[in-house]
Amino acid sequence: MRVGPKPQALVQRKGGALCLLVSRLVLTVSAPAEVRRRVLRPVPSWMDRETLALADRHFRGLGGGVPGIGQAPGRVAFVSEPGAFSYADFVRGFLLPNLPCVFSSAFTQGWGSRRRWVTSAGRPDFDHLLRTYGDVVVPVANCGVQEYNSNPKEHMPLRDYITYWKEYIEGGYSSPRGCLYLKDWHLCRDFPVEDVFTLPVYFSSDWLNEFWDALDVDDYRFVYAGPAGSWSPFHADIFRSFSWSVNVCGRKKWLLFPPGQEEALRDRHGNLPYDVTSPALCDTHLHPRSQLAGPPLEITQEAGEMVFVPSGWHHQVHNLDDTISINHNWVNGFNLANMWRFLQQELCAVQEEVSEWRDSMPDWHHHCQVIMRSCSGINFEDFYHFLKVIAEKRLLVLREAATEDGAGLGFEQAAFDAGRITEVLASLVAHPNFQRVDTSAFSPQPKELLQQLREAVDATVAP
Repeated sequence: MRVGPKPQALVQRKGGALCLLVSRLVLTVSAPAEVRRRVLRPVPSWMDRETLALADRHFRGLGGGVPGIGQAPGRVAFVSEPGAFSYADFVRGFLLPNLPCVFSSAFTQGWGSRRRWVTSAGRPDFDHLLRTYGDVVVPVANCGVQEYNSNPKEHMPLRDYITYWKEYIEGGYSSPRGCLYLKDWHLCRDFPVEDVFTLPVYFSSDWLNEFWDALDVDDYRFVYAGPAGSWSPFHADIFRSFSWSVNVCGRKKWLLFPPGQEEALRDRHGNLPYDVTSPALCDTHLHPRSQLAGPPLEITQEAGEMVFVPSGWHHQVHNLDDTISINHNWVNGFNLANMWRFLQQELCAVQEEVSEWRDSMPDWHHHCQVIMRSCSGINFEDFYHFLKVIAEKRLLVLREAATEDGAGLGFEQAAFDAGRITEVLASLVAHPNFQRVDTSAFSPQPKELLQQLREAVDATVAP
């Protein structure tokens, strides 16, 4: 079943007039194996027994909860050598503590997009893009117009956008049409055989795209492209997903804030800012708690580099040059509880908005779920189907005690995933609002799936 339209992530921002340039910490640890050059199928996530045990201990320590408010690290970790950094290192250093990092351009040097989309001078190759994708209709946002905490979008053929982009450059990076930014282009969904990029092994456990690939209707893989000066307002990624972003060419400036820090930036009405660089954040009458916010963690991302954005970190991004980037949103066992908590908060917000009709509106709870899907792109019923699709694949691996399935999903990874799904599914099944959902047509029934998962998980730890 389709999970409804995916809205722009609600934009929130952090640290406007505040700025902190953070030095990079270079890490050299152990190594990833070679990754496949396909876009649509997951590659091995390389969860080994030691990493599985470490992750299980971490989540047992949380007791079913999620990490609390964090503080930005003093510097951003910079991972320099592909041959010296393993999936286990990524789990220990970044997924479990939910911290950002930057991977060097060495990790992406073999990508087809970096070979073909860029001129020898390191600029977007407009001629190649026009020949290959010129007739494709793409979404374009106007960076100069605020629409709530985002920008209004229109759709146009890529050739028209490139014509605009060239004129914008020739006009001294100015145009009567404003600053237009190509955002959220599903190129990999529309051209699945293109050798655009190699999925980094660190991000291969990607349940959002695994789910959409199973339905074969959508994805959370995007291309962004725009001139110097184009930008994305302050926001946290949809569903509190992780994200990764690679500059095919050009540079970006990132301003990032750890979970919870954005609360100090709300205005007196409770709204998050649109632009964290705005002087308005210094107005203590409008933003009474802004002085309590720490400065943003600032990253300058160079061409070819890959930024990992952790779950729930609000951020704002500016293109310093003419830039093309590839971006993914993704959820897996490490941030599934964050996604579930976000969905519960979204439902509470909807219920509060329509609370005055609770006693007079028939099927009020059902209507709240409908509104939630319209606003957030997913509701509790859709979330169950998402968990079911991922769970059934893991159960198959665990029941067959397979060392690896056809897509590279190993036994240890399946065991870890099943454990995280079990915890969240148990919470979903017990939730009063899910108990009001008509599940009569669900197969398997939620409690039946939960029992299957518990038995499978127990079998993986049996003596």
